[in-house]
Amino acid sequence: MEKGRVTGLGGVFFKCKDPDAIKQWYNQKLGINCDAYGTTFEWRKSDNPAEKGYTAWSPFKETTKYFEPSAKEFMINYRVENLEALVDELRNGGVTICDEIERFEYGKFVHVLDPEGNKIELWEPNDIEHEKILNVVTK
Repeated sequence: MEKGRVTGLGGVFFKCKDPDAIKQWYNQKLGINCDAYGTTFEWRKSDNPAEKGYTAWSPFKETTKYFEPSAKEFMINYRVENLEALVDELRNGGVTICDEIERFEYGKFVHVLDPEGNKIELWEPNDIEHEKILNVVTK
């Protein structure tokens, strides 16, 4: 089976006191248009410019449990290929896998901890389906 690997940054998630106020500030000061979750930056894949890719930016309420067991104020989402192979490799290498792989139309997700206890979200995207969701959310 082909080895899994990180292919890019899928998103940046961070805690804040008031996500709606933060989204409004970023909109007013930096021109970032936000929806209920934050925003998604669209870009083109270098190996196939006809295909789009996406990176999420999402503020979370400071009381969120989503980042646990990490106590950090942020979580990075990495885009990966071959998530199952990567999880097997990480598990065999002693990496803490926080949950089972979740499957959605727009991709597969799992969470792991790095050596300093930072929770990392790994995402094997299905960008075609993800784009359909984005078109619904942004309209």
